[in-house]
Amino acid sequence: MEIKIDDLCGSEIAEFLEEHIREMKSVSPPESKHALDLEGLRKPEITFWTVWDEGCLIGCGAIKKLDADNAEIKSMRTCVSYRGKGVASMLLQHILKEAKRQGYQRISLETGSMPFFAPARNLYAKYGFKHCAPFSTYKEDPNSVFMTRDL
Repeated sequence: MEIKIDDLCGSEIAEFLEEHIREMKSVSPPESKHALDLEGLRKPEITFWTVWDEGCLIGCGAIKKLDADNAEIKSMRTCVSYRGKGVASMLLQHILKEAKRQGYQRISLETGSMPFFAPARNLYAKYGFKHCAPFSTYKEDPNSVFMTRDL
């Protein structure tokens, strides 16, 4: 498996993110959907990575700069056929390392509170994330869980 920075111009990542948005819409109410689409991810404050296995796109994730010391994890996704095979752990470790290398002191995230998101919440907890109050522009939402950790 290989992790690389992605410029978000390829058709594979466009399709992968469209599926991500569809999946998020199917499990989250519209007012609680915080997943970014392709254009939302094409911002200078976002660094985006894709994970590939023998030429197949199998995962993605990003960090968004909030300020000089704080970043947010965005768009973590593993394709269905690779879930439970360590892709998300490998990518999360990479993102944490890169966030630290870029000089961030803290990294936070928002994920869903529904059962669908339990594996994600468990993964983040395994890597030291703790529950926190809403951060940045987020508001309290019963459909969201906010987590953070120092780097």
